[in-house]
Amino acid sequence: MAKRPRDPIQLAKQVFDIAIGEADDTVSESKRHPSPKRAGGLKGGKARAKQLTPEQRIDIARIAAKARWKK
Repeated sequence: MAKRPRDPIQLAKQVFDIAIGEADDTVSESKRHPSPKRAGGLKGGKARAKQLTPEQRIDIARIAAKARWKK
């Protein structure tokens, strides 16, 4: 995997080249988040929602609504 340039001007040129098709985006999806914690975090909310009962989800939603409207 090629290193990203640290200079903002070089980075902008690289982004522009990728956008117009002169350069390839060499970062693959599997290399974007190498941390196993990050990969697990992507499914955490769905897994938690499956374990909650409808009453628990209602309570959580009620608390969230109060927090939103408190401001």
